[in-house]
Amino acid sequence: MLALSLLLVLEATAPAAPAPESRDVLLRRQVAQLALAQVRKPDAAWHPDQRDCAGLIRYVFRVAYKRVAPERLSTPLWTNARGEPTDFADAETLLHHSLVSLGRDEAARDAVRTGDVLAFRQEQDAGPIFHLMLVVRPEDRAHAPARVVYHPGEKGAAVRTGLLLNLADEAPHEWRPVPSNTAFLGFFRFKEWMP
Repeated sequence: MLALSLLLVLEATAPAAPAPESRDVLLRRQVAQLALAQVRKPDAAWHPDQRDCAGLIRYVFRVAYKRVAPERLSTPLWTNARGEPTDFADAETLLHHSLVSLGRDEAARDAVRTGDVLAFRQEQDAGPIFHLMLVVRPEDRAHAPARVVYHPGEKGAAVRTGLLLNLADEAPHEWRPVPSNTAFLGFFRFKEWMP
């Protein structure tokens, strides 16, 4: 009886096991790792014909879900212009049908998390070109600044990364994520990741 009482006391005073990490945290961590891995060397599984800014986002999200929540992939992640699930969506389609605006101002920039997207629209003679960049922000913001990871779109080009704040201060004006840049559409988040 004494042993049972002692065991109950020890269990009551033992430190609690850490809570399991949420699916959201695990997905964001996978998105960050996968995106940064593409900077070093693109995964062979990421088809070369799909290597552009939207392709980077589709690829890292799909692989992150495959690793963390494969059951979600029973239907495609993205939505097309008709509102139907699809595995393929270009930058404009992702922006208008699978992402939600967080805003264009400094408050929105400060609120971005890993997996959020910066969107730009550049006017060209042949029509508008949409460009997306993926945010990678450490869970502990005090230890490292937010980065962007992106594919510039040219066939055979390497995936690039840079600091978000540097992009706002040092990039050519048309690529600065600041309210004064009319080409900057804002910060966006995957609809399923909205609270």
